[in-house]
Amino acid sequence: MTMRLRPDDLHAIRLACGETLPHGARLLLFGSRLDDTRRGGDIDLLVELPHAMAPSEIVDRRTRLAARLYRRLGEQRIDILMTVDPQADGGTDDRPVVQQARRRGVELWRG
Repeated sequence: MTMRLRPDDLHAIRLACGETLPHGARLLLFGSRLDDTRRGGDIDLLVELPHAMAPSEIVDRRTRLAARLYRRLGEQRIDILMTVDPQADGGTDDRPVVQQARRRGVELWRG
């Protein structure tokens, strides 16, 4: 599977994940960055958390991840979805965008 991310951007994303996401989390890239025939586009990321968390903790982790990504990648459009791994307790997420990301996404990082 190909993706339109430079190696140093990929490295920056992996570092940011390691600094902010819990052990057992997983990060998938999905959307237009997986299509080599397209140009531009935002960086669409799905974070699968290893277990259910309080909404405030999810917001805090997402905010910290986004801040680190913006600091490392510069001014790029980055969309981050967060959900619980479907294998974990409370991992049901029927949002179509989440289902599509799980089917077509490419794993970039696993903690």
